[in-house]
Amino acid sequence: MSEAAPRLPSPGPSFLREIELLPGDTRRVGMSPPQIVADGWWVSLLWCEREGALLTFNDLAPDYGTPPGSPLLRLGPGLSGTLSGLILEENGRQQLRLRLGQPPADEEAPWDAPLAILAGFRFEPARRMAMRDSELAQTVLRAFRDALLRLSS
Repeated sequence: MSEAAPRLPSPGPSFLREIELLPGDTRRVGMSPPQIVADGWWVSLLWCEREGALLTFNDLAPDYGTPPGSPLLRLGPGLSGTLSGLILEENGRQQLRLRLGQPPADEEAPWDAPLAILAGFRFEPARRMAMRDSELAQTVLRAFRDALLRLSS
């Protein structure tokens, strides 16, 4: 049996106070300061760590084993569902983009990637204007936590 690869350090400190993945859990979810980029995209790095080291997506995989494909295929619908109504729809598509923060060492094992994603959103202007910046960031962080919890189901 080969030795596990060393864990990457957390990109923290988090912009907001990190939140527990589950109540009483040592796994924490954090985010970088959000940035507004071209065309109004709201972008932030989101991650899950334990004791200063990033988890991998495999750490949250279902008990029955690693599903096929990228973990983003499961994470995206979880995020978009939780944030439904807040994310702008254009031409019938929600304006949400996800990218792995760092690709896995082996492209054939995407669930071995460090659990950090770069997330971009375009929000409904009226809903966005009704929220403070910190409230919007907290909403996204909680939605990310909820989407992570769905990875194991």
